Amino acid sequence: MLLGQCRVPVVLAPLAGGPSTPELCAAVSDAGGLGFLAAGYLSASELATRIDRTRGLTSRPFGVNLFVPGTYAESSLVETYAQRLAGEAGRAGVRLGEPRADDDDWAAKLDLLCDSPVALVSFVFGCPSPEDVARLKRSTVEVWVTVTTVDEARQAEDAGADGLVVQGSEAGGHRGGFTDDHDGLGLLALLQTARAATSVPLIATGGIMTGAGLAAALAAGARAGALGTAFLRCPEAGTSSAYQEALARDDRPTVLTRAFTGRLARGIRNRFLDEHTDAAPTAYPQVHYLTAPLRARGRSTGDADLVNLWAGQAYALASDLPAEEIVHRVASEARTALEQARQLLG
Repeated sequence: MLLGQCRVPVVLAPLAGGPSTPELCAAVSDAGGLGFLAAGYLSASELATRIDRTRGLTSRPFGVNLFVPGTYAESSLVETYAQRLAGEAGRAGVRLGEPRADDDDWAAKLDLLCDSPVALVSFVFGCPSPEDVARLKRSTVEVWVTVTTVDEARQAEDAGADGLVVQGSEAGGHRGGFTDDHDGLGLLALLQTARAATSVPLIATGGIMTGAGLAAALAAGARAGALGTAFLRCPEAGTSSAYQEALARDDRPTVLTRAFTGRLARGIRNRFLDEHTDAAPTAYPQVHYLTAPLRARGRSTGDADLVNLWAGQAYALASDLPAEEIVHRVASEARTALEQARQLLG
């Protein structure tokens, strides 16, 4: 398994959107962990540019994360939501986006990653077909699939996945499972049940911010921990200033919402989330495109009430240290935590 080439079992969660940068990916890999580039929302040509940039920054292995295309909602649901958001757009001085449905350049990205393979490809929002998994693996690429239930874990194992990213409900950002109708189990419960049901190596994600959190995941059966929120405030991340300030305040809880993208995701509470969560339809990526101009305006003006502030439940523990220091600190803390646990067992 590729993780055997890493000095420490610390993985960078993909962080699709602005936070994901080649610099952050390379820094985590160079520190001894496993960096990831998020391909979500990018065209295949944009992804190719970022892969080339990352290769220029590090000689260490790194991965790329893809969104699996899904089914699309009825247009009437999106139209009703657009009518609700018309006032938001007027006050912000923007026009709502066109709520289109697309497959995130799926075929072209698969072609790119087969023709010019990276070390690892992971998936969220569904399970790739056994044929697509086999095609990638013929290009000497390792394949991971994100799961949020034991049934999804079994399906991914059957499809040929080399690793399962087990995402607990504590995780920030989108729920990465195959459907969008549940928030799922907490990480500790899911790790134990997935470990009992499958033989594929597990990568734990959701609420891991410290070495103690990583140690707990390793003790529960994970091969590594994937940290996302922990890296959002790093200088290498592309996190917007409004987003950074919200993370630093740590005075508001996180909740699950579909208000920004039409797919369930965990973020810090703000006005937009509070006012529109109950009305938001399950309609990804249409709602994502619909609200894009509002979110862009919020980032450009520093209005955090218009921005999707994705964060895990333990985001208050995030720091603004460089990525290398976070990787080293988490690994060191995990060693200490595991030794303390061993001493407690006598």
